Amino acid sequence: MEGRGVLKSESLRRSYVTPVLCVVVVAAAATPPPRSLCPSAPHRESVAKEKMHGRPRKAPKPDDEASAAKAAQLQTLQVQLLQNHHDKIYTKEALEICAKLVEVNPEHYTAWNYRKLAVESILRSETDADAIKAILTQELRVAESALRRNFKCYAAWYHRKWVLNKGFLSLDHEFRLLDQFQKLDSRNFHAWNYRRHVAALKNLSLEEELKFTTDMIDTNFSNYSAWHNRSVLLSDLLKQKVQGYSHREKVLTEEYELVHQAIFTDPDDQSGWFYHLWLLDQTVRPDSPVLTASWPPEGSELVLSFEHNLSGGLLSPFRTVYSDDGVFPIVLCFNQAVGGVNASTVTIVYMFNKNEDLSWMPLSTDNSGSAQAWVTYLNFPDVKDLSQAYPVEVRFGHSQGIVTSSGCHYCCPSQFAFTVSLHSFNLEHSEVASNVEMVVWKDDGFNAYGGPIMDLSSIVSFDQLKIDKECLQKASSWQSETISNEIALFRELLSEIDCKIGNLTLARLLMAHDAMMSYQPSQQKKTHSKEVLDLFIGLMKMDPCHYRYYKDEHSLVLMEQVTSTSDSLVRHCCQYDHQISSGLHNLICFRLKNMSLSRIGFIERLLWVQMLDLSHNELRSIEGLEAMQLLSCLNLSNNKLRSLTALEPLRLLKSLKVLDISYNEIGAHSIDTTRYLCASPLSHAVGTDWNINEDVNNDDNVRKYWEAVVIFKGLHLTQLDVVGNAIADERFRLLLSKVLPCLKWLDGEVVH
Repeated sequence: MEGRGVLKSESLRRSYVTPVLCVVVVAAAATPPPRSLCPSAPHRESVAKEKMHGRPRKAPKPDDEASAAKAAQLQTLQVQLLQNHHDKIYTKEALEICAKLVEVNPEHYTAWNYRKLAVESILRSETDADAIKAILTQELRVAESALRRNFKCYAAWYHRKWVLNKGFLSLDHEFRLLDQFQKLDSRNFHAWNYRRHVAALKNLSLEEELKFTTDMIDTNFSNYSAWHNRSVLLSDLLKQKVQGYSHREKVLTEEYELVHQAIFTDPDDQSGWFYHLWLLDQTVRPDSPVLTASWPPEGSELVLSFEHNLSGGLLSPFRTVYSDDGVFPIVLCFNQAVGGVNASTVTIVYMFNKNEDLSWMPLSTDNSGSAQAWVTYLNFPDVKDLSQAYPVEVRFGHSQGIVTSSGCHYCCPSQFAFTVSLHSFNLEHSEVASNVEMVVWKDDGFNAYGGPIMDLSSIVSFDQLKIDKECLQKASSWQSETISNEIALFRELLSEIDCKIGNLTLARLLMAHDAMMSYQPSQQKKTHSKEVLDLFIGLMKMDPCHYRYYKDEHSLVLMEQVTSTSDSLVRHCCQYDHQISSGLHNLICFRLKNMSLSRIGFIERLLWVQMLDLSHNELRSIEGLEAMQLLSCLNLSNNKLRSLTALEPLRLLKSLKVLDISYNEIGAHSIDTTRYLCASPLSHAVGTDWNINEDVNNDDNVRKYWEAVVIFKGLHLTQLDVVGNAIADERFRLLLSKVLPCLKWLDGEVVH
């Protein structure tokens, strides 16, 4: 590691220039942070020298294929290949034409697919082992020739893997070839991926491959791919509990020492920073999924009412749930997406239904079958005895089945109980058409909440796994000490060299420290929020290219502050009391208006909210709202929602009656890029139960606004505001009035 920059601080330099033997890390391989979040050199000689992983990119060489002769040759070869492919001609001459084509243009995927079909056809009629080996060896030569022209060609590497999987060839040549390619570019991730594949075929031990990454890092710690490969190997070693890698704390400590050498020797090189961010995640993340919240929480005493009008204050607005059909939700929120939540893994005991009759639904906008939040619905029939409190008990984790995508099971037996009383349970009041009144979002219709905080405290859980104290995973002394040491080190580093990824790392360390302290009831909580907010504000100025990323992180810290205690929650609670909406008297609105939020978070602390005001912010997404199953009134006006795709979580809010999406940017952008970034009805993943042909019926409006049909079909909105969006013309309003049969008000006017 000679020749690298060193710190001004002699104390830090002396601490981290001595080589350290590396050991292990981690529980589950995680993708390192985005490559774009890299430190910029303090003194760039030229903007034109754009860097990737801290290295300047070389100017592309002139392309020989641009000549007319090369173009003509390429066209001739392509025509011949496509004809052979169409006619299923797999002769030696045809394969030679294909070989010439992929040598000239290694990226020709059809040519590689044709070769696979041809080789499979030839092998089916060949029984001699030597002949088979010769055929496959020739395929390796063709792939190698293509790689020597472009050693980052996906198709050529895939073809080489396909050949090796036939199992007739020696693997020693592959390692020699990899050495050649890694000498050309030791950070070529294609070669590293291929090396993992070959090592697995040869049954090389994970320890041997880990030593190889150590050697590569010792040679050049700017090798991003070596660091990444290290994280993959260490994850497997720890997961398999290989001998020598069972002491997780010792392993992680040594990994911190190793990465410190890279970071503190050259803070402007980003490879070590990425590994450190990944290592931090492994330090603070639980191995198994954790239940972070539930609705209702443990010990709550709730009232189910058919009437919104709670005049006289006889009932607590926080503990009263309105339902027009006697349906009551139960929501489970985990710290990561899980599957397997069903009647066999979760037992619910209450007097009206058998557990096996209940169906759990993932609150997710994709079709993966997993989600961080899950919901089921209890049905309370028409009961005349309004004085009785009906107990409900929920038990889970007593058997395996709730599992993450990485195979980690929820293994902490948990249970919680609550009661439900019925108020004004009369089906005559449940008819929407009779008592619906318009909600007015003006400030003069809201009064500060003056009731007791204890009412709110009784339905909000601020401590993780409070419902089962025996399963509470408190931060170990090692975790606390490690994070505290890292914070001290990076404060000293940033006092001498100010770089953006260093500030980002410090912000994440402080957030991790505060999160661990939240597990300790006796400790002061969230002591670094102000500093973290200042760090993200500084990053927005320092690195404007990634402004939105830092803005989102800043918004999450604000959300954490707002939702951290009952006192802070109450400050944002207002009592809705508009003169023309007396039927909604005493309803509590949680107002996050004018907070400059670009992202919402900590929804697990807001499961009790029935009326939410997020207006006048900078939201481009409402991801997470789908967990708020009690939400009946939602104000998203004056945000930056760019498309109907961004409203997809609304499809899962079955209680939603009032929605304001006015004065956003819906329809102002001709291309909805969101549909390509997430699984949605618009990317053919959600809404597959909707048959567009049933609703079209030669209706051009449905054809033009089919996304709106997917989003709003199935909702029972009585009030909707869309004015101020580019899409909100008369044709669009006409469609909405047809799609939403319960709609009474559209943009403040009565729907006829």
